[in-house]
Amino acid sequence: MIDWGKYIVWRLLPVLLCVVAAAFWFNDVQDGGPYVLRNLVPLAILLLLSGLVLIRGRGQWTGAGSRLPLGLVGFAIPALGLELYLHYAYSVNLNDMFSDAEFPGRVFQYLPIYTTVAGGIGFAIGWIVGRNV
Repeated sequence: MIDWGKYIVWRLLPVLLCVVAAAFWFNDVQDGGPYVLRNLVPLAILLLLSGLVLIRGRGQWTGAGSRLPLGLVGFAIPALGLELYLHYAYSVNLNDMFSDAEFPGRVFQYLPIYTTVAGGIGFAIGWIVGRNV
């Protein structure tokens, strides 16, 4: 009998390292503000979805078909991409985006909602595409 647990942990490790690195960077950009934990919710969802894909696939990314892996990619691109982009834009004040704002740090208050909804839409698109593959 093959132990799938070690394969799951081994394949989940890069995703976990990426999530941890992004979490530390989010904390650095926000200077430990009140919205750091809230902005980690999409990252936690990404990690949970990755674990679900690996568990369903018995340690393989595509072991249970294409629906979940494509849904995971569909979630990760808008959710993680939008989070990283807006944190980068805030950290370098991209095109003076935050110069004239009265409370520039409040962009992080509602950012997790936007990114989670965008990720959910991406997940649905990936799920539909995976069904038709």
